[in-house]
Amino acid sequence: MRLHLLALNPTDSVTDGFLPAAARLGLAVTLLTDQPDAHERAYARHAAAGGALPELTVEPCAVRDAQHVIARAAHDRPDAVFTNSDHLQVQAALAAAYLGLPGKDWRAAVRAKNKAELRRALAAAGADTVWSAELPPGQDPDHLTGVPYPCVLKPREGVASEDVVLAADARELAARCREIRARRPDAALVVEEFLAGPLRTLETLGDGNRLHTLASFRTHLSPPPYFAEERLDLLPAPPEPHTGQVLRQLDALGVGFGACHTEYVAQGDRARLIEVNYRAIGDQCDLVLAELLGIPLFEHILRTHLGEPLPADLGARTDGRARLEYVMADRAGTLVAAPPAGVTTSGGVRLDYRPLREIGERRPLHRTNRDFLGVLRATGTDQRRVEQAATAFLAAHRWEIAP
Repeated sequence: MRLHLLALNPTDSVTDGFLPAAARLGLAVTLLTDQPDAHERAYARHAAAGGALPELTVEPCAVRDAQHVIARAAHDRPDAVFTNSDHLQVQAALAAAYLGLPGKDWRAAVRAKNKAELRRALAAAGADTVWSAELPPGQDPDHLTGVPYPCVLKPREGVASEDVVLAADARELAARCREIRARRPDAALVVEEFLAGPLRTLETLGDGNRLHTLASFRTHLSPPPYFAEERLDLLPAPPEPHTGQVLRQLDALGVGFGACHTEYVAQGDRARLIEVNYRAIGDQCDLVLAELLGIPLFEHILRTHLGEPLPADLGARTDGRARLEYVMADRAGTLVAAPPAGVTTSGGVRLDYRPLREIGERRPLHRTNRDFLGVLRATGTDQRRVEQAATAFLAAHRWEIAP
């Protein structure tokens, strides 16, 4: 059986998760990407380190163009079309639908990707109403009335907190808008109500008929006006009544096939959606989930795209605890000191540190996950020990950036 996997840049989710899962399932993989050289290098490093890979062909493709993807897929007639990229869900869904293969409803993929359409769809369904306004390319916010300050400004199809910023008043909103337009002159923007409260996630997996809730994380963000994720803690269980409300809102959007990573704010007993990422959670949280749940998570996701139903009971463990800490650059410059990769286990806690930037590498400051210097994965079954071990590791090491 052959899988067509769509990708932009290489990611840990694909390299360490989905490709090894495809190998275990005996799938041949054609990876379609607009960055073939980067993928070839990533997979060569992965194989050299002893990592598993399927029978793999990397082919250049204009993956952002659905017609190119459909033409390539129609030529090879795969058994499944899949992507874990936020940017490519609509293209993969359209290709799967064109070929008569299992996949996500392309309309639900549009609603998830387009943040203005997501707000309209939820309001139309009576699921939730958030004040929101759309700014087409070239339009400034001066004409907007009734903006509830502080408000959030973000790209309509943005990801990973890129250019997401809090504006305190009309003057600041106009200034932030000009800054983003300078970087993204062709991007539509969204201005929306700021939803205050603790930020949580809901991780789900469905086959179109049955939807499983896998886990929830508590997300800790950088100080305003930016929204970079600095730390995630795995909650003991998806909390109620919020989980039920989020599931109803996902149903209103038509979301329920494959993996989905949903972010929401808890306001008392009310769950307010921030965004719906119609793919598995990233930044190594998916790798941690597969480990702690004790289930073949990546295989399950791929099997849904092959048309296989999910079991009624995934058999997931519920005693796992985790803290993921993202060490972030606080300035532009060259990384001159940082700990090496390493894995240690002590007192029932496993610490896995992975560098995300090389010594000597120079980068600007983005105020997003592009600023990650490394990620610490602390896992175990005792939350207190997990916290203590992670705190001790971070205190014992240093990361230094030179101007």
